[in-house]
Amino acid sequence: MRLTRTLRTAAAAALLVAATACGCSGSGGTSAGGLNPPDLKAQSKIGRTEGQVDLIAWAGYVEDGSDDPKADWVSGFEKQTGCQVHSKVAASSDEMVKLMKTGEYDAVSASGDASLRLIAAGDAAPVNTSLVPNYKDVFSGLKNGAWNSVDGRMYGIPHGRGANLLMYNTDKVTPAPTSWSAVFDDAAKYRGHVTAYDSPIYIADAALYLKATRPELKITDPYALDQKQFDAAVALLKKQNASIGEYWSDYLKEISAFKSGDSVIGTTWQVIAGLAASEGAKVKAFVPEEGSTGWSDTWMVYAKAKHPNCAYKWLNWIVSPKTNAQVAEYFGEAPANAKACAQTSDKNFCATYHASDESYWKNIAFWNTPIEQCLDGRKDVRCVPYAKWVQAWTEIKG
Repeated sequence: MRLTRTLRTAAAAALLVAATACGCSGSGGTSAGGLNPPDLKAQSKIGRTEGQVDLIAWAGYVEDGSDDPKADWVSGFEKQTGCQVHSKVAASSDEMVKLMKTGEYDAVSASGDASLRLIAAGDAAPVNTSLVPNYKDVFSGLKNGAWNSVDGRMYGIPHGRGANLLMYNTDKVTPAPTSWSAVFDDAAKYRGHVTAYDSPIYIADAALYLKATRPELKITDPYALDQKQFDAAVALLKKQNASIGEYWSDYLKEISAFKSGDSVIGTTWQVIAGLAASEGAKVKAFVPEEGSTGWSDTWMVYAKAKHPNCAYKWLNWIVSPKTNAQVAEYFGEAPANAKACAQTSDKNFCATYHASDESYWKNIAFWNTPIEQCLDGRKDVRCVPYAKWVQAWTEIKG
């Protein structure tokens, strides 16, 4: 297994202001969260394939063997469908949103911090899941999520998922932590050796902790924060900043920091924890008692795709059991297709990544895009949109 996830660093605030400004309303029906996407129709049937498909993806999702001869699930697709794959790797969710607006791409492997922007702006069309036979085997917990559907309409095909874990050095952090308090209220104990994920979406981690520890704030969704709730999360992160040794945006640096002792506690992903342990770092990683945030990626189709039939063929291929298993192991995530677990080369892979443990995922708040219309359904207040999260993140880091 090789980690290839391109880390999701923040792009320019100006781009996000534009993206979220147009991503809050449309001409369609209303949703529970207040999102009003344009009333777009899903494709009714798959016609003759167009000969090519243009994709935007995270590194490691669209591999043709050129980087690693053992990683090639593109060639088989091209041979079977006649659709030649052209792909571009994006470095962040914000870059994906920007690229999709160009109209040059047919589909994108969007994470939850991008998907609602694409839906609300009319850039992503609802999908006809009946045209994707392998969709029936996708884990139920990935279907009709707040990040990939509106009013029960799916806007993509789930690809995989992962949790943001708390990792600690078992020699230097005692007693073993059970709560996120170790990196928030008690962070000073490890001053200079705490690490955190370098992205505005990390504000949701603080909100998740406050949801459990400060009930008077009445936080129900860490991505739906009114001004008071948002200010509390920002204040907590500014306090934490005094104890941060490094905000990580490079998995190799995080592994190195835990091996050297520069970092002894902080956020991580399962794949990073596994790699760090395999390289000698004395670490453990887990979901704390408050739960965790996480990410779920969804293949979404551009509303005006030039090659929609090839795009649908790709959606079905990438979530087929064998291909989904290959991507999951190469990338380092839980697969979306339940049948993929029988296809992994490491027979313990799905157990390690909790692929089929829906009770585990019920404690994970998957990334979503904060918008002014509160995602928790409140109508009497405005929530803080993602553009403001970006601005606050700059202030938090100082």
